[in-house]
Amino acid sequence: MTEEQPPLQIRDPRVMRALAHPARMAIIDALATGQTGTATQFAQVVGLSPSATSYHLRALAKYGLVEEAPSRGDGRERVWQRARSGLRFEAGPNEPPEVWEAGRLLVDAVLARDEAQARQWMESADSDDPEWHQAARITKIHLLVTAEELEKLNEAVDELLKPYSFMRRLNPPEGARSVVVNYRAFPIDRLASGDHPQ
Repeated sequence: MTEEQPPLQIRDPRVMRALAHPARMAIIDALATGQTGTATQFAQVVGLSPSATSYHLRALAKYGLVEEAPSRGDGRERVWQRARSGLRFEAGPNEPPEVWEAGRLLVDAVLARDEAQARQWMESADSDDPEWHQAARITKIHLLVTAEELEKLNEAVDELLKPYSFMRRLNPPEGARSVVVNYRAFPIDRLASGDHPQ
């Protein structure tokens, strides 16, 4: 992949179900940092055998989520890279129930992975460099906004983060490390009251 492409809009329930697997999410996360690799290399990331990892890579490739990279040498091993610069689950209010059901499975898998990574970081944060411990943040802020304001805020955050992405930052300064930013913005007022929109 030579140039940054827009995120892949995921609406197909089959793609969502294919992605909602811990090993496949670990592969996608590794690829999002610009890594390429063989099934043997990704097996170390996901904690499975190379043959099981190869199965998951082929499943991701079937739906256009990963692709083969140029060979590194004799061509006997398949090298994989990400196919798109990002993934986005978007479902409209008129989507069929199977789209929402698959979307919930995918979001559950993403949230579980995000929480596990945050917990792993917290367990080892005291042994990290003090400046990184100070710079890291897990925070929650309650806002009072309109839907239009929230959309503008989301776009502003996207624009703020883009220059630091692996696809754009080809020559990072010395000392730069791989960082994940989890950003969530959703209304909670009806969650608290138990009401749901009709």
